[in-house]
Amino acid sequence: MPEHKSRPAAFSYERLAGAALGTMCGDALGMPGEGWSAEAIKQKYGRLDTMQPGRLPAGSYTDDSQMMIAILETLARKGRLDASYLAGQFVNGFEPWRGYGGRIFGVMERLAAGTRWDRAGTDSFGNGGAMRVGVLGAFYADDLEACAQAALDQCRITHHHPQGLAGAVAQALAVRMACQLGAQNKIPSPEFFLATIADMVESVDLHTANRLRAMPTITRGDEAGACAALSQTYACNATSAEAVPPAIGSFIASEQAEQTIVIAVGLGGDTDTIGAMAGALAGAYWGLEALPGGWVQCLENGVRGRDYMLELCRSAVLAKSG
Repeated sequence: MPEHKSRPAAFSYERLAGAALGTMCGDALGMPGEGWSAEAIKQKYGRLDTMQPGRLPAGSYTDDSQMMIAILETLARKGRLDASYLAGQFVNGFEPWRGYGGRIFGVMERLAAGTRWDRAGTDSFGNGGAMRVGVLGAFYADDLEACAQAALDQCRITHHHPQGLAGAVAQALAVRMACQLGAQNKIPSPEFFLATIADMVESVDLHTANRLRAMPTITRGDEAGACAALSQTYACNATSAEAVPPAIGSFIASEQAEQTIVIAVGLGGDTDTIGAMAGALAGAYWGLEALPGGWVQCLENGVRGRDYMLELCRSAVLAKSG
């Protein structure tokens, strides 16, 4: 691990902004390879470690980051996860061309028509509730119960299936643990890290817990080995139980933030979402400044882009502290 002059506390602007910016970096880096196999990505890009154009211009974020921004808006304005308010922010920020899954269109229509936030979602086991939740793990880094409940509540707006819910909780708790370990300057123990999360989500969904426990043995820093092992173990698709574990695996296999995200987007499948989740873990653990500057500068930065998101993080920290 790179040395740091000081280690930000588990809950801090540096870790919340790291989780947010890491999400956006992983989302944008993985965007051009979405739906491709790991081999196709390797043939096209080699090591995918620079922002590339795809269905959107290079550095653009997708639905993953757009929904994360809505969570940050809620935290900044309410000082907590207010699910009813968040549902409205999902509707207000909805841009279909970002790449939303088919089910979400009906959810947005029902929410816009006035359906209660907890009654508009579908029985989906997709990873949509997990892709956006990393910032909650950083925001509630000092409160386990609040973290898990907030993860469940934000997920229920769109996803009701136990696997969808469990994936969201697993990702939020993983980011929370990353914040704590980073603050303590401790290297994550893969066995302890995975066992802790699996035990916590087992009551929500046993299948998701077991998929976390199926993590292959990976040598930390072995990028090629991690890519091969994770892509062979998990489908890396849009289902929560097959996307959250490889994102976590990318993190525990890595020695630096960049490597975490590069492994994740090289796995193939739902690369923008797996990259976004891995990026949240990397940014939460290593902090905002550890993310590659070239990636950050390339990120979309319009009205609701990179700088807007970072300002929301500042406001969220003040709202919670106040």
